[in-house]
Amino acid sequence: MENALPVVVIGAGPQGLAAAAHLVERRMPVIVLEAGASPAAAVAEWGHVRLFSEWPELIDAAAARLLSATGWQAPTAGYPTGEQWIETYLAPLAAALGDRIRLGARVTGVSRLGRDRLVDAGRGDQPFTVHVAPAEGEEYRLQARAVIDASGTWATPNPAGADGLPALGESAAADLLSYRIPDFRDRAGFAGTHTVVIGSGHSAVTAVLALARMARRDPSTTVTWALRRATAGNTFGGGDADELPARGALGKTAKEYVDAGLVSLVTGFRVERVTRAGESAVLVAEDGRALAADRVVVLTGFRPDLSFLSELRLELDPTLQAPVRIAAEIDPNVHSCGSVAATGAADLAQPEPDFYLVGSKSYGRAPTFLALTGYEQVRSVVAELAGDREAARRVELSLPDTGVCGGAGLFDAAGSSLGGACCAPPAALLQVGRSPASV
Repeated sequence: MENALPVVVIGAGPQGLAAAAHLVERRMPVIVLEAGASPAAAVAEWGHVRLFSEWPELIDAAAARLLSATGWQAPTAGYPTGEQWIETYLAPLAAALGDRIRLGARVTGVSRLGRDRLVDAGRGDQPFTVHVAPAEGEEYRLQARAVIDASGTWATPNPAGADGLPALGESAAADLLSYRIPDFRDRAGFAGTHTVVIGSGHSAVTAVLALARMARRDPSTTVTWALRRATAGNTFGGGDADELPARGALGKTAKEYVDAGLVSLVTGFRVERVTRAGESAVLVAEDGRALAADRVVVLTGFRPDLSFLSELRLELDPTLQAPVRIAAEIDPNVHSCGSVAATGAADLAQPEPDFYLVGSKSYGRAPTFLALTGYEQVRSVVAELAGDREAARRVELSLPDTGVCGGAGLFDAAGSSLGGACCAPPAALLQVGRSPASV
């Protein structure tokens, strides 16, 4: 009976859709549950951002094989925006998967049939139960032989507060803060104002570049870039050494704008409090420094939502909240994207058999995820679920080097010999991964 049950995939983003394509190719029943109103709903929220991965790095092999039967042809060159990624690839893939995808289906809990997390007896023999709150109608429950959580981290951005918690007053000033890369094609609200960008990843770099271009055209537009670290270190990336040229160009251009005075760079600024001053916000650092801003763009990374997995037995790294067997390989204090090894089913396995975290969620709070990494994960996981151990163990991934492979360095160091993590959430030139900028 259990083998007749579907594999439930949580999330219809790039990795969730790819997982479904692999399951279909292996003739395994699958249901994809997507909380949004459309497939790739999270990607749609940063659709204006251009990725810094080229098309061949953004398409899963099994998905391409499924789509080729419809006459679809894969783009071979260029750097798409999120909107183009959806229109050209993700939406056709979702259409090919058809009614296997359920939209407006938010997962509220995953457990074992008749077993809470305390019960050992017969646990592994019981199917999973997946509780779903639909956009309309009453909550329902599905049974599944396996669960692949590809829900990502987009819905849970990190706060401005430097201690990982919202700064004092941050929630009350929420209307003055944005936790996504704004669509700067609409200049209203930014032109002629002072914006503070908090964060050091490619998402932050993308926002800084867009604002700096506004400032170059209109001197009344000003931008401050606030870093928590004591030095800029390798914030500007690997430059010409980056094997993803578009990603390397981001950092080089940002440095040029800072050097030209179009962007004020502030280091060691760790937000403790946010206060309102009329229609402006005042950011107060732990050391007492203050920055007044008309707008604040907070791009400090993302974290996984583990709340609906509370009844499952998970083994996660205490620092990154990622599967323990991959944590050492993805720790941004040690690795950049290019120095991270491929991860497969054996690395992602949990004490709860047949449950897997994949995609950006498998990286927990590490910002070094790439789309290619996720495609390799789901290929291996689906092979394992199909009983193809040889394919599950095989590594079919080669990642480009970032040119920055020394880790993040010492947080309070003041020298220039720091390493740097290669990616972070969404950017204007993204790479596909956890967010536009790191894709």
